[in-house]
Amino acid sequence: MATVELSFTALPAHVRTARLVATAVARRSGVDESLLDEVRLAVGEACSRAVAGHQQYCPAEPVRLALTDLAGRFEVEVTDTCAPGAKWPGGAGSDSGPAAAAGLPAGLGIAVIEGLADEVQISETSGGTSIRMSWPSTGASR
Repeated sequence: MATVELSFTALPAHVRTARLVATAVARRSGVDESLLDEVRLAVGEACSRAVAGHQQYCPAEPVRLALTDLAGRFEVEVTDTCAPGAKWPGGAGSDSGPAAAAGLPAGLGIAVIEGLADEVQISETSGGTSIRMSWPSTGASR
């Protein structure tokens, strides 16, 4: 099991970097080429949500991204690191990412992520909020 960890300042410009890194690691982990756009889009949405929350509640804290190649699964976890009690705007179920920016209904961002990833888990802990997403992979680095 190999893990790549990335933390970045809560700036929208860094979301693109997170998407590129996630796509590259997914490819090396053996995620099918036909799923790479789904990985890129889901990671972008989750990172955008975390950046928006950080900008509002804890701009000095980094957003964290963990990319793990498990046996037959590629897993991505995007975690805000805001102080306990601080949440993404409106909590984990609300929308503050690109969907909200486009004026689309609340909750659509989570629905988009759930539609793109094979499995999705949202967790709120004292350390922040995380979205864990996964896709099938061969588990073989190239």
